[in-house]
Amino acid sequence: MSNRRERTNADHLSQKPPGQDLVIRDEDWYGRDLSGQRFTRHTFYDTDWTEVVNDGGTFDECTFSGVRFNASRHTNAAFTNCTFKRCSFFDTRFEQCKAVGSLFQQCTFSLISVTGGDWSYVGLPGADLRKAVFDGVRMREADLTAARLEGASVIGVDLSGALLHGSKLIGADLRGSDLTALDPLTVELAGAKIDLEQAAVIATALGFDVT
Repeated sequence: MSNRRERTNADHLSQKPPGQDLVIRDEDWYGRDLSGQRFTRHTFYDTDWTEVVNDGGTFDECTFSGVRFNASRHTNAAFTNCTFKRCSFFDTRFEQCKAVGSLFQQCTFSLISVTGGDWSYVGLPGADLRKAVFDGVRMREADLTAARLEGASVIGVDLSGALLHGSKLIGADLRGSDLTALDPLTVELAGAKIDLEQAAVIATALGFDVT
């Protein structure tokens, strides 16, 4: 799929004055290999990243608007302090990636999977993450306010200091995750799977004296 465009739009834009934001609009990057590439303060509008391969690419303070990340694969990549608006993440995989400080707004996340990596301070307020997979991810102080996580797998995740008010965790698998920031009176937990240590944390939060 690589002959559609031989070089990224960033190649000729890189001659702009240092510090000036770069804009990539309506580009077809289907199946492109972005491994090892670096983008700083770029803005991507309505770009197709379907089946993109990204091993070790770095994106810092970038904005993605209407970008299709469907079936793309990201490994050891970094998306730090980025903003994602109305992007689609159908069957997207992130493995050992860094998304510290990034914000997701009005995005769709069907079948998204995140394994390992650091997603601390990420903003996912109101996100529909039903059936999503988060496995062994660091999500300290992440904003999951009113997020929908019904049936999601949130296993071994560091949620210390996370904002979970109003989130729906019905039927979610939460085993091994840090739930010290969870207020059981402000979330929906029916049918969620937890381990004995987490049960003690929740009981303590409800005022029980666990002995």
